Amino acid sequence: MSVPVPILAFDEIDSTNAEARRRAEAGEGGPLWITARRQTAGRGRRGRAWSTETGNLAATLLTTTAKSPAEAAQVTFVAALAIADLYDAYVPPSLVSIKWPNDVLIDGLKASGILVESGARPDGLLWLAVGCGVNLNHAPEGTERPATRIADHLRGDVLAPPTPEQAVAVLGEAFARRFDDWERLGFAATAAAWTARAQGLGQSCIARLHAETVEGVAEGLEADGALRLRLPNGAVRRITAGDVFFAPA
Repeated sequence: MSVPVPILAFDEIDSTNAEARRRAEAGEGGPLWITARRQTAGRGRRGRAWSTETGNLAATLLTTTAKSPAEAAQVTFVAALAIADLYDAYVPPSLVSIKWPNDVLIDGLKASGILVESGARPDGLLWLAVGCGVNLNHAPEGTERPATRIADHLRGDVLAPPTPEQAVAVLGEAFARRFDDWERLGFAATAAAWTARAQGLGQSCIARLHAETVEGVAEGLEADGALRLRLPNGAVRRITAGDVFFAPA
């Protein structure tokens, strides 16, 4: 994927991911970043609404891959690492961590969201829509877990948080590097980089799944990106989808 990737900017749109899907289903493959100053129907993981306040970043990368649908799901870890790189440019890197699978945190608080969607193309490739929402200047209130924004954690040498235009430029460069590593080196390299920034490994946690809630110790990533959870009885449970919560530090 070449750098820089073209950017298509909207003042307002229903959802940058929805626009990426429309373009993909019309035959486009990108790479193309789609941004919006405001979304009227932004979405997060598991169908949750995602609000985009003016001054925050809403961006989706439309691109393609020759990897299988199962492998393509690993792009969520690629995106998490790219957003962590974006944070690093403005806040102390020591404050930045990642909670499985793709919650990128600043000082333990969520400041972004990632939604990856994909579909088959006639040429045998998959199209990918990698949606990234980042709290630059505003953090939502009333969320299940407290959220934060980059503006509240700036390094001493940084005078202001990035504008959305600045943020997507930094994010785009970081994603290009991380995506290239994943395509060339496979998931093991991405998993190692993710693990180096992971929050909560070796700690007790609660995994809230579709139809049950389980508790255990988060031991790390499986080869496919599933979370390895050690249950109290010693058995290992693979967590492939759900929300994981760690006790406050």
